Amino acid sequence: MDAFYASVEQRDDPRLQGRPVAVGGSGNRGVVASASYEARRYGVRSAMPSLTAQRMCPDLIFVKSRFDVYREVSGQIRDIFHRFTDLVEPLSLDEAYLDVTDNKIDMPSATIIAEKIRSLILEETALTASAGVSFNKFLAKIASDINKPNGIKVITPGEALPFLEKLPIGKFHGIGKVTARKMNDMSIFTGADLKKWTEIDLVRRFGKVGRHYFRIVRADDYREVNPNRIRKSIGAERTYKEDLTEITAMKEKLTYLAGVVHAYMAKADNYGRTVTIKIKSSDFKIITRSRSFQQEVRQLDDLVQITHDLLENNQEEIDRVRLLGVSISNLMREHDGLGIQLEFDF
Repeated sequence: MDAFYASVEQRDDPRLQGRPVAVGGSGNRGVVASASYEARRYGVRSAMPSLTAQRMCPDLIFVKSRFDVYREVSGQIRDIFHRFTDLVEPLSLDEAYLDVTDNKIDMPSATIIAEKIRSLILEETALTASAGVSFNKFLAKIASDINKPNGIKVITPGEALPFLEKLPIGKFHGIGKVTARKMNDMSIFTGADLKKWTEIDLVRRFGKVGRHYFRIVRADDYREVNPNRIRKSIGAERTYKEDLTEITAMKEKLTYLAGVVHAYMAKADNYGRTVTIKIKSSDFKIITRSRSFQQEVRQLDDLVQITHDLLENNQEEIDRVRLLGVSISNLMREHDGLGIQLEFDF
């Protein structure tokens, strides 16, 4: 879906149409959950602190999230998907993989199916969607972002390798900004540059994920579309150019990371009960500390406070910090469809 939450708000409130809109809180601890394309022109992006977004776009309009509405619309969209195939793997409320190799309308063209789905979504929800069509997940995911908003991109088997060779390394799905910078330092700027490296050398530089990089640049991705996919955790971490030495500075960084994680949870509508912080010191010693709760942690303020408490309770172990991370596990979607664990009172 195109800027899903923001597009729903613009659809439901005509006064917001054509204006820069951000879904999320506007306070000091607010985080952008979704930004309209009018706001994105100013550099506003999801998971960005609201204060930063406001500075980048002074006319930005903040709208409180309505996840009940987003879930309802998401259900409508998934119903459309299932008219064509039962092999639907949702990634979040607004995104999914579909395997249409064998489909319910006996249509041999995945491109035509994608266009039919996009047309039905527009007709039934008044929202636009973009599609990527290809022969594996990796290429379909990349293709889906190319002609946004309201577009479609097809990558055929014959086009795949030339396409990947020309693709900037930062556009590869799964290669983030930090890894892209590291690759740039290795003179890897495009897929063609990445392809020059052997699998052994990539593993030496990047560990196990180096095998993944070796395969994807060759369009090798044999993952199946899994309609029963369960996510185990949601997290974010950052490495800092200069070591953090003050608890106050560490708390500020944790507040930001908690906001990123909360935005991910909200987008996926998947909250968890176990909060973990990760601390890596300047000598590369790693400390992880967790706290579990009976109910899911749903409020951002609660998540921030928990991370701060975990930090404060372990101050004696912390000196100079080069990396901080926040993650949440024991997600509620892990328990969907599972039996109830009974407890015996001993």
